[in-house]
Amino acid sequence: MKTIGLLGGMSWESTALYYRWINEMVRDRLGGLHSARVAMISVDFQEIEELQHQNRWDEAGEVLGKAARQVEAAGADFLVLCTNT
Repeated sequence: MKTIGLLGGMSWESTALYYRWINEMVRDRLGGLHSARVAMISVDFQEIEELQHQNRWDEAGEVLGKAARQVEAAGADFLVLCTNT
């Protein structure tokens, strides 16, 4: 099973939904007590929102890029951005 990388926190509520949905799909397909292999980092969305509001998009991208690299370093095979917008 591949390790799913989750970049969450945008918002934490949507991150929780992604985590639940992914694990429900794995359980439904594999049965038993199976669950997904997940590496997850959750950012503080307040920080991201402030950078966006100040039109500091490059810095917001740097924060998200750093978080994505942390997920990769944790062994993720691919990355999902857990957001609803």
